[in-house]
Amino acid sequence: MSKIPVILTIAGSDSGGGAGIEADIKTIASLGLHPACAITSVTAQNTLGVRSAYDIPCKVIIEQVDAVCDDMDITWAKSGMLSSSEITSTVADMVRKHNLKLVVDPVMAAEAGGDLLRKEAIRTLKEELLPVAEVVTPNINEANKLAEMQIKSVEDAKVAAKAISKTGVKYVIVTGGHLDASDIIYDSCNDRYFTIKGTFVKGGTHGSGCTYSSSLASYLAKGDSIEEAARMAKEFVVEGIKGSVPVGKGVGPVNQLAWLLNNAERCTTINNVREGVHILKKKDTFAKLIPEVGCNIAMALPNAQSTADVAAVSGRIVKLKDKVHIVGDIEFGASSHVARIVLSAMKYDPAYRASMNIKYSETILDICRELGLSISSFSREDEPSDTHTMDWGTSFAIETFKSVPDIIYDKGGVGKEAMIRIMGLSASDVAETAGKIAAKIANN
Repeated sequence: MSKIPVILTIAGSDSGGGAGIEADIKTIASLGLHPACAITSVTAQNTLGVRSAYDIPCKVIIEQVDAVCDDMDITWAKSGMLSSSEITSTVADMVRKHNLKLVVDPVMAAEAGGDLLRKEAIRTLKEELLPVAEVVTPNINEANKLAEMQIKSVEDAKVAAKAISKTGVKYVIVTGGHLDASDIIYDSCNDRYFTIKGTFVKGGTHGSGCTYSSSLASYLAKGDSIEEAARMAKEFVVEGIKGSVPVGKGVGPVNQLAWLLNNAERCTTINNVREGVHILKKKDTFAKLIPEVGCNIAMALPNAQSTADVAAVSGRIVKLKDKVHIVGDIEFGASSHVARIVLSAMKYDPAYRASMNIKYSETILDICRELGLSISSFSREDEPSDTHTMDWGTSFAIETFKSVPDIIYDKGGVGKEAMIRIMGLSASDVAETAGKIAAKIANN
């Protein structure tokens, strides 16, 4: 059996569980690697800030690193809180002794508040630790101190990154959470820059620096290039910020499990849409419900924000020789029409994550009533000029009904086919409803 990479994190402990060793361990494990650790300091810390810190004796730090490295095959490590010159110097010695590839998170202050690095230790960091490191990941404030300048623009960040590289570190990544959300990578070996674009997202950021550096080390350990590792680490942190949940009275912690849970949800959602399609294909009678323009079936992720978070058939579901024919595979972002219906419904009730469109007729509506399905509608003639039909129409039908109905229909308009939309909790739920309607049609 092949071994999984082991990442050694050398950092402080956060008693609040949001940053430090605790954040690193959750990150590394979420990415499928094994986390090992050497604790440098124990902090009394929560979401409101750092109350106190106790530095672990250097002898004990050495013993921790030696114990792990003597037993396990470790190539990549990351450092976090190194509060004193003595600790910083000790970690530099350990990196050389065990030939570690090190990602340095130059932790100077906690996101929630409180200094974590003594001023005199900054010189030791630059003179002893960075020369033996592969990567350093300062945020804007940390880069200001390491480069001894004030960063006010992306160009300033590039200048600072190059200045920091003079210490001997191979790669400098100035993370842009405090500037324009873009990260600047400077590759000192090839004298070139990369920019990883980003956008600001809402959510807790406590532990974001720790999470970024440990995910970066994890991706590098998997063999990814610095640019690819930086891009994926950024995505990992963004997902963690978006998925954060308040646990205290202060700055919420990054949710390092959000990436893992989102991937699981994506897989579950894709599989459910696939199950829905399978249900439809098994029912030959469903072909009678397919409109001229074809139909689609879609299901959204639990916290969907855009059509990119909604899975559907990449082409459409069409009728071919009175049989159901699926054009394309199941993909996220594959639908606009049905996806907008789902997203609009979720604003009123997040449980309604699925929908599909079928042919309109008064006979089909009567069958829906016979089956006890709740029904609402909208008219395209009433649509305001500055809206999208599916956004407005779905919202109008729901507001009129006072909740999400099972069926939303409209009678079409100029160049627009009349349509019925089936709403449901899941794609398989919607497909089962469509199957019941189709069976009634066949028996009539």
